[in-house]
Amino acid sequence: MSKIHVLVVDDEWNMRNLLRLYLVKEGFVVKEASTGYEALSILKQHSFDLLILDVMMPGMDGWQVCKTVRETEIIPILMLTARTETKDKVHGLGIGADDYLTKPFEPEELVARVFSLLRRSMINQAQKPQDTALVFNNLKINADAREVYIHEKSIDFTPKEFDLLHFLAEHCQRTFSRDDLVERLWGYEYTGDARVVDTHVKNIREKMNRAGLGYEAIHTVWGVGYKFIAQGEER
Repeated sequence: MSKIHVLVVDDEWNMRNLLRLYLVKEGFVVKEASTGYEALSILKQHSFDLLILDVMMPGMDGWQVCKTVRETEIIPILMLTARTETKDKVHGLGIGADDYLTKPFEPEELVARVFSLLRRSMINQAQKPQDTALVFNNLKINADAREVYIHEKSIDFTPKEFDLLHFLAEHCQRTFSRDDLVERLWGYEYTGDARVVDTHVKNIREKMNRAGLGYEAIHTVWGVGYKFIAQGEER
């Protein structure tokens, strides 16, 4: 069985060394980067199964790195932060992070979250071939290729934005609460704020509007959550 490759990005040597010790002990192959720019350079040259990314770094912070990575990569991202504000975590998850871990942390929690992200990633990969394209008015969602077309033009969505859009479209006309969506898309282990769903919905709507879709595909069901409605269907 091939080993799991992890890229650790943190400007503090002590933290990188600590993470390396924890991960190598679990049998992972670890590569390090001390800046956001270095991380992006390494990602262009090597493939990884997981990215562990510190938020507070000089020059290019973790949020900027995460957003840049999400433009081309679907690799799971675990953010590390000393900040405990919910709005910071919601922001990070909204731009494509998969999970957050607050410093200081116990080795057992780090390892548990890493394995949880890897399991979720493997499950998603295994399910892909079973998916088929969903076609609506001026909108096509290709699950196999993880591509969205509006007016036959490809529109970029982050992995979590795509997952949310595809899930709602796949269950067209069915309403899901925020908690339901968090549980299905982020997993049982997620302990953050369910408002992260609102951030993703807002981003999806903005991208669809800019692409000229011509109708609002994801509707807010006040007091409940969200549902997908294609143009011409009854609300």
